[in-house]
Amino acid sequence: MSAPLSTTELLVVLAEPTRLRILNCLAAAPLFVSDLQAILGVPQPTVSRHLKVLKEAGLIRGEVDG
Repeated sequence: MSAPLSTTELLVVLAEPTRLRILNCLAAAPLFVSDLQAILGVPQPTVSRHLKVLKEAGLIRGEVDG
């Protein structure tokens, strides 16, 4: 397990607009990557990359389905 993020590191993670939009979407309901892709209008690899950063920061947790 990694050490908790500093305030500065957390703000850097949250400063990216797409990551902030993803967090806002996930705050409303759990969503699949494909759902986020459709809502945000960005490619699947982009959504996955941002989800990875959010997960590594401890802001979300993921579940594999399928």
